[in-house]
Amino acid sequence: QVQLVESGGGLVQAGGSLRLSCAASGRTFSNYAMGWFRQASGKEREFVAGITYSGGSTYYAESVKGRSTISRDNAKNTVDLQMNSLKPEDTAIYYCAQQAHAWRGIATTRGEYAYWGQGTQVTVSS
Repeated sequence: QVQLVESGGGLVQAGGSLRLSCAASGRTFSNYAMGWFRQASGKEREFVAGITYSGGSTYYAESVKGRSTISRDNAKNTVDLQMNSLKPEDTAIYYCAQQAHAWRGIATTRGEYAYWGQGTQVTVSS
């Protein structure tokens, strides 16, 4: 049984930073690409950032590119999302997700992800 547990959300002023973390358990973490998604109130869940199983490649949504960094530690089974220069439009629930199939590249669609965390709220005040 795969479990993903996010932490690190909170309330921050515009221009500030947050670091989200996700701890994974249940299957060989280093075999699977990981992603972060977010869902704002009344909107669809959207891709934010992804990282390959080795950590060698990353990919970002245009909305966060240049302001966010995704990283993973395969020894600790964790994946982090560092977010800087936060904007009010970054306000959302952020979800960590693990892709369904091993050894694949980064996917940006929800259907490619088999496991999801419970989410962590990020609120950016203006």
